[in-house]
Amino acid sequence: MYETIDHLLTGPPPGASEAELVDWIAGLEAVKCTAEAVQAEAAVRLDEAVRARQSEAGVPARRLGEGVASQIALARRVSPEKGARLLGLAKILIAEMPHTFALMKAGLFSQWQATILARETACLSVEDRRFIDYELCATGWNGEPARAVSMGLRQLENAAKKLAITLDQASVVARAANAAKDRRVSLRPAPDTMTWLGALFPVKDGVAVFAALDQAAKAAHAAGDERTRGQVMADTLVDRITGRSTTGTKPRVEVKIVMTADSLANTNDQPAIVEGYGPVPAAWAREALADAEVFVRRLFTDPAGRLVAMESRVRKAPDGLAEFITTRDGGICRTNGCDAPIRNIDHIERHADGGTTSAENLQGLCERCNQAKEALGWRARPGPDGTILTTTPTGHTYINPPPDGWPPDPPSLSPAERRLRRVLHTHTLAA
Repeated sequence: MYETIDHLLTGPPPGASEAELVDWIAGLEAVKCTAEAVQAEAAVRLDEAVRARQSEAGVPARRLGEGVASQIALARRVSPEKGARLLGLAKILIAEMPHTFALMKAGLFSQWQATILARETACLSVEDRRFIDYELCATGWNGEPARAVSMGLRQLENAAKKLAITLDQASVVARAANAAKDRRVSLRPAPDTMTWLGALFPVKDGVAVFAALDQAAKAAHAAGDERTRGQVMADTLVDRITGRSTTGTKPRVEVKIVMTADSLANTNDQPAIVEGYGPVPAAWAREALADAEVFVRRLFTDPAGRLVAMESRVRKAPDGLAEFITTRDGGICRTNGCDAPIRNIDHIERHADGGTTSAENLQGLCERCNQAKEALGWRARPGPDGTILTTTPTGHTYINPPPDGWPPDPPSLSPAERRLRRVLHTHTLAA
């Protein structure tokens, strides 16, 4: 059907049969797997080259390799955190899991399948990990395909877990006991002004929380509550965590909503921004503010709608400036592809004295990105119209666009224009 990768990437010809289309999809999947393997190999070689260069420059051993994960993330258009995970996986595959890596290169195994195997064998010794790699991913002596190729993701995970427990049960148990320190709560946006609130608990705690909410839902249903089971569980969770059920009042928490003066006054409907979430309809923002204790702080924009200053009511100017930068950047790290929340306010262009502390020369970054830009050979500088130009040690430059602003408010209508609009509106309703 196809002879080369270039031919495959041109897409199936018009009139291709169903069988040919399936072959094309399978071929492209194989190309994807192979490409991920080659990317992993390139990532490891990049890490080795950067470490050698940094070592020659006298960088301390504990700092060798700084910035590599961020370079990989920029090149693959993902977050630096995922870039670090991809680099770690690449090192493991090449050094400790040769059969898994060979399957990827042959186009038979995806990066996610390899991630599952690496994750489930992380607590084992190198020898035990290589044994599982051989058991699941080695091709048979008579050419039989590797066992893992025909497994689903859950089957693959369970097979790796069983082998790991058989080889070193003590390490698996110790890993499970140590995992409790990673418990955490996370929040991420969902469509329609909703959010996903997630929590990572030990099994007994997670099951206990869910059982308590389920019991509350059953009790409410028995009492004739018309809400669905899911709605009762969600409302009960909010009530019990915030104390709303016992105090009868809404919790006192700070939620920053940025909107134009006209939107606040209900004279237009430009979207508002909720820090930590993103754009929301102006009507929703007004409704949220109507039943809350509100503190208004004015933000000033230029004619293009970019934030340029903030009315500060705090005693320390640096704190007010940092708050302004966080608001201007939407609460999200400015690095390309990174969606992490802002944790540090850092200078864009540095000098011997640290750089000018001004809104034009500051950006909001997450901790990982802020540390990565401290590595040898990194440079950032302000670009035109609020952009940031980041240059990596390899000379690649990435342009970070300015945060979204608000369009200028439309000019006020004259009395004649208002009368004409009312007439048109009346005729439209009549029609």
